[in-house]
Formats: sequence, structure tokens, C-alpha cells
Amino acid sequence: MERKDFTPEIKSEFEGLFGNQVSFSDPVLVAHGNGESYHPVAKPDAVVFAQSTEDVSKAVKLCYKHGLPVVPYGVGTSLEGHVNALFGGVTVDVSGMDQILEINEEDLDCRVQAGVTRMRLNEDLRATGLFFPIDPGADASVGGMTATRASGTNAVRYGTMREVVLGLTVVKPDGEVIKTGGRARKSASGYDLTRLYIGSEGTLGVITEIQLRLYGQPEAITAATCPFPDIGSAVSTAMLVIQSGIPVARMELVCEKSIAAVNKYSKLSLDEKPTLFFEFHGTEAWAKEQAELVGDITAEFGGEGFQWATAVEDRNKLWAARHSMYHATRAAYPGCNGLTTDVCVPISRLAEAMEHSASLIEKHNVIAPIVGHVGDGNFHLAIMVDPDDEDHVKRAKAVSESLVENALELGGTCTGEHGIGYGKIGYLESEHGDAVNTMAAIKAALDPKGIMNPGKIISV
Repeated sequence: MERKDFTPEIKSEFEGLFGNQVSFSDPVLVAHGNGESYHPVAKPDAVVFAQSTEDVSKAVKLCYKHGLPVVPYGVGTSLEGHVNALFGGVTVDVSGMDQILEINEEDLDCRVQAGVTRMRLNEDLRATGLFFPIDPGADASVGGMTATRASGTNAVRYGTMREVVLGLTVVKPDGEVIKTGGRARKSASGYDLTRLYIGSEGTLGVITEIQLRLYGQPEAITAATCPFPDIGSAVSTAMLVIQSGIPVARMELVCEKSIAAVNKYSKLSLDEKPTLFFEFHGTEAWAKEQAELVGDITAEFGGEGFQWATAVEDRNKLWAARHSMYHATRAAYPGCNGLTTDVCVPISRLAEAMEHSASLIEKHNVIAPIVGHVGDGNFHLAIMVDPDDEDHVKRAKAVSESLVENALELGGTCTGEHGIGYGKIGYLESEHGDAVNTMAAIKAALDPKGIMNPGKIISV
């Protein structure tokens, strides 16, 4: 796709339609030209700050009329260049669409606008006894989480966005508004369009409202950390916990370099060894029993004793530290950006995949702390990169590429939760083969002008 000229006439049309809800200011454009990734900024020609589905529809219709790219934007926490305006055009910022439209306590569901963030939603749900379980770490918008099929630390127990989204309101590439799914817990009616849009990364339409499945807040929550002599022992523990059918709510692996960084950043005093972070949900008796069962398994693999966090403030501090791992790592290596990548493999191949990643780090002489949602075979490398050192960047990319290639050889995927964006677009065919042609056909059918977030997922 070639970049379209954003003419004075087009600018005037947007100003007439949106007034002060549209910006052409360079600082605003730059701020919307990248998320949290290492990719270079690619700024749009304009940013529309939508307040409603109608606003989004009007913006998309105008872009459709002029053949301008449309780039949806939530709060900019993506990691693979999803929000970069590679061909200019218009970024539609839905962060102002932050209303919780309905909460149905008896049915355990709710409907929210796309700009609602996960933390805000859980704050509003607290008094109802319900909670929204998907936790990718960042305080991402629910629309962005849906578009990237996010998961995170709770996925081992509660699944990903695919499992909790019941229905959507979507603005199609021509500006038409459609609704998919509904509030029923299951349906055999027609094509599953809801799942088609989940994970589509803005390439098929703009998600503006989401119907979500909720869960009851557990009676008791217990958290713990357990250090291990090496990563292999920690991974073996995680594998046996899952194979034993123990329904842990969270089970996170953090390598010794990450522990050192987070101790300094979050003022903790954890042992600087590979460590598993656990959380157990249930009744008091059941949470205690889960913890005891896991404790027996950790002892088998050299676990050096649980450090418990049962008080709410202690648990919050522990998980806040886990979620700040990326920022802690960057703070530990000033001047570096983070080339953050992830893969996911079958749980039985996890140890092999992580051993391979450790060998890559040593071979290419890079600093790359490892963290992982090891309960579902997903782990991340935060490769520290000096952006001004071409050789450093080259070595970091070599690690990322070899990591993905190995994951695919082991029957895994090139990304467990970060998505494709344009950072991993080259791996799609290696993973899916001829099925990519079917994806391209869907893209062409639903977005014939190719204006929806061009350059992401599918090369058309």
C-alpha cells in the first residue's frame, strides 16, 4: 500500500466533522505512532478522539471515502507495532470511550466500551463480588486486549480473551456498525464472527463495545514465591503442577536477572535465583490444600521454601513487582530499549525451549531476562538493545528469530500473547502454511480497500 496524500481538503473535512476531537499536532501524532515496542515511530496524519461508536463510524466512513488507512488505538501498550501508522492515515483513539454500560450480576457478565481499562473495570466490579480475570500486566484497554487476544498471568486458570468475550460491537471498514455474539453462554447460530474479530488486531474493523464474561471473587486468595537452584528445576515443577491437575490461578517464572532488577526497582528482597510466583484461589481450605500440594512438588525439584503473601497489600506488592518487570529491567540497563518477544510451546517441550533460549543468549552475548506464564507454556525474553549500536541490534534480532524458529519446530507458536503486528509478520507463513491464504482471503473480503491497519498480520 502506498501512503495517500492527506490533502488540505481532507483535513478540512475532518475538522468540519470533529472540531476539537481531531488533532494534527505533531506531538500528538508522534505519541500515537508507537506503543511500548522497540519499533521506530510511524505517525499518522491525524488523530480522532472518539467518544462513541457513532464517532468511530463517522471517522471510518470518511477514511473509506478517501482510501485512507485507519489505525485503532487504545492506550498504546502493544509490543509488536500494532498501532504504528505505517502508511499514515488516521488513528482512531478510543481511550475516551470509557463507559461501563451494564453489569449483569446474576448472569456474571457486563458490557463495556472499548476504552475501559482492565484495572478500572475491576475497581467498579469490586462491590458486586465479581471480577474480570484477564491480566496482561499493563493496564491495557479492554478493546485493545480483545483486538490482540490478550492473556497474561491468570490465563492458566481463566483462559484468554477468547474465552471471556461473549459479543462485540464492531465498525466495519465502510463504517457500518454490526453486533456479534450476545449474552448467552453458548450458541450454535451462524459463523462465529466474535472469534474472528478477537485477535484481528484492527485489520478487519474497529471494536467499540465488548460483552464480557465475569467470575465470582474467590473466598480466599493466597500467593507465594519459591526460589530454585536453576531454571530447569523451576520448569519441571511447573510442568508437574499442571500435569497433576492442580488449578493454580497464577504460576509465573522469573529468572535470576529479572529478580535482581525487580528487587532494586520495587524495593524487595527476594532471593536472586530463578523463582516461581504462585497464586491460589478458592475457599480457605481449598486454597490451602492447593498450596500444600504445590509445596510437595517444589520440594521434589529443589525448591527452597515458600515465602507467603496472604495479606492483600502484600499480594498486591508482589504482583505489582511482577508486572513492573519490564520497566525494572530497562531501569537496570540505562540507555537500552527492550526488544520484548514471546513464544508458546506445548507444556511438555517447555524445558527444551527455555534451555534453547538460554543457549541463544549466551551465543549472541546479549542481556535477555526471561519471564514466563509457564503454566501454559508461554514465556518472554526482554532483550536489552542499545538502539545506536547496529551490531547489538543485529545480535538481539538473531536471538529473537532463532527463538521463534525453535518454538515452531517444537510444535509451538511464534507468539502466545503479544500478537503479530508487523514485528512478527514474517513468521505467519512458517507457522500456518497455506492457511495464510485463507486469512488473506478473509481480509480481502471484509476490507477490500485494505484500509484497516495496513501492514499488520497479513501482507496484502
